[in-house]
Amino acid sequence: MSDSTVSTPLLSIRDLDVRYPGRTFRSPEAHVIKNVSLDLHAGETVGLVGESGSGKTTLGRAILGLAPVSGGTIHMGSRDISRLGRKERRSIANSIQVVFQNPYSSLNPSMTIEDILAEPLLASGQKAGREMVRSLLDQVHLPADAGARTAREFSGGQRQRIAIARALALSPSVLICDEPTSALDLSTQAKVLDLLVEIQEEKGIAYLFITHDLAVVRAVSHRIAVMLNGEIVEVGDAEQVSDRPAHPYTQKLQMSAPVADPVEQKARRERRREFARSERATSL
Repeated sequence: MSDSTVSTPLLSIRDLDVRYPGRTFRSPEAHVIKNVSLDLHAGETVGLVGESGSGKTTLGRAILGLAPVSGGTIHMGSRDISRLGRKERRSIANSIQVVFQNPYSSLNPSMTIEDILAEPLLASGQKAGREMVRSLLDQVHLPADAGARTAREFSGGQRQRIAIARALALSPSVLICDEPTSALDLSTQAKVLDLLVEIQEEKGIAYLFITHDLAVVRAVSHRIAVMLNGEIVEVGDAEQVSDRPAHPYTQKLQMSAPVADPVEQKARRERRREFARSERATSL
């Protein structure tokens, strides 16, 4: 990476903590995010990878104002957005948007695509003419007449393209991508990832790309941060973290990632067995 590593970050997270109260009076609180610090620069993709329950989605929700910030700060440029109220949060919608995991549940099946794409523009007080809708559809390589149809008429990959177009409607500088390809088949995943890369190259948008799949995040990221039990245990250049991971947990993720080469897959299987044996020996 070149300029983005020395420029002022678009998004800066410092010593972030997220805690939830226990479900009952006697239950201990859940400490979900623990002292996390991370930067995201213009035109950069930071992959946030970890298994289910690692805290990666909660970190994304905290950035979006959907999870409580118990400590630390989140800055969007020079503005502290850690604890904004609902009205203030709407004021930064132009800067930060999200693409959710499931394209089947994130789009209203009874609305036309034109209405879905116009909704964020109208909510922010902007005009939402058909030319704008056609432009958004064109950006995600969908035909102009798609605007008159409803979400139920599209495949999963096409629905995710519509979700991306909706996120782009307000021209954000940061896009939170929360497992955006995990509900798609492999060939459709590749097309959506290529689309995200194309959009980034054209617009200079920054992505926080949240996923459990180290291979997927390697394909789109400049840097990768690895989360375990609410903490970032490794962060670095995407190639280094993917191919030469330093932390044992990242090594475990690497060994779990499928590869097309049967010889390499067999070698990884054996390394996983050796890793599991060493973990058991350490715990004794």
